[in-house]
Amino acid sequence: MNWTELISNCRLGQEHRHAERHDDRTEFKRDYDRLIFSAPFRRLQNKTQVFPLPGSIFVHNRLTHSLEVASVGMSLGNDVARAICAKNPDFIGTLVPEIGQIVATACLAHDLGNPPFGHSGEKAIQTFFSEGAGASLQSRVSPEFWSDITRFDGNANAFRLLTHSFKGRRQGGFAMTYSTLASIVKYPWPSLQATKKNKFGFFNFERQAYEQVAQKLNIPMMEPDKWARYPLVYLVEAADDICYEIMDLEDAYKLKILSFDETVSLMLSFFDEIGKNRILSRISDEELTDPNEKIQYLRACVINKLESECVHTFLDHEDDIMQGSFKGSLIDHIAPPCNAAYAHCAAISKARIYKSRPVLDVELSGYRIMATLMELMVEAIEHPDRYYSQQLIGRVSSQYDIGNENLETRIMSVIDYISGMTDVYALDVYQKICGISLPIV
Repeated sequence: MNWTELISNCRLGQEHRHAERHDDRTEFKRDYDRLIFSAPFRRLQNKTQVFPLPGSIFVHNRLTHSLEVASVGMSLGNDVARAICAKNPDFIGTLVPEIGQIVATACLAHDLGNPPFGHSGEKAIQTFFSEGAGASLQSRVSPEFWSDITRFDGNANAFRLLTHSFKGRRQGGFAMTYSTLASIVKYPWPSLQATKKNKFGFFNFERQAYEQVAQKLNIPMMEPDKWARYPLVYLVEAADDICYEIMDLEDAYKLKILSFDETVSLMLSFFDEIGKNRILSRISDEELTDPNEKIQYLRACVINKLESECVHTFLDHEDDIMQGSFKGSLIDHIAPPCNAAYAHCAAISKARIYKSRPVLDVELSGYRIMATLMELMVEAIEHPDRYYSQQLIGRVSSQYDIGNENLETRIMSVIDYISGMTDVYALDVYQKICGISLPIV
């Protein structure tokens, strides 16, 4: 792969359109602004990150997480771009210096496709078809579509959300640049080629869109139906990995799942003795007495350390990344002391945070809510002539093609509708259509 081919400001669905511009924003900055002001991005404020509906203690949701990931992604991209341009001065007059903006924009978009209640919501959609009432539909749809819905994934759904032309929308969906779109596809293959963890990058409905992006950017196919990872994906992934792990530790401290001493110990483990002593000296300063401020300072130090490590790892392995032969994530390849500290934090998070009772309780509730919505809505589109079906279908926005004659399109429209809900809205719809609560007029 070649950097000058990989960075393109051509827009999906507007390949032959040359719009008149009235300001000096780059096309990649326009992508960023387009996402910031979009309804799907706004809805992330009411979607679960790790701790659902945390009550009076403010912790992260998908919106704040995405903004933080975009901030780290901008730093990663800018540092990589500077190093690449320093090594190849001919790139300075090209679009290569825009890497930071592209990565930041892709970071904003990386969670757009996540359904309500996070991974629990994903599982509810998958198992409705693989284990629930939806299993009866298998013989009526194509193997490719069945693979998509039984492996439903937020990553693939984000690509759909940005590229699909919903009813009333322009060609190309959000009409994003090719480089931004390629940067969010962590797993560039369809669901039939999914990994052991069921990860894939795009639904069969959007296969043509990804092929178009890959062809334009000259991303090679490494195996049948498997493309090389777009290089900037590694930076988006690293920004997400850094923020997800470290910010979860801070949230766990705020919710008293981890003690102050435990949190300090975990965060200091990323540094050598000189680094530890410098940080301890800073947080022992007489002016810095608030424990929350001390944790925030430690968190900033860890993020800065991991960002630097990931930049070095990317540059050290640039040739492999550009050849499509680099395996794993950047975090997997950072220096051993940092890598071991990250792995230890991940293990603590899995045991103490992600399996804590408040998280599990809301995940169980979220699963039931999503499973019920899926069952009722799919039954409605299977039997649209029934009175109750017509009432349910009448609640759905016209942008979803729920009345289409094609069964696969109708099913996908139901998934679009339900996966686009916020946690609070999904709960509200569930209570209303199940007769648990009545709307207040």
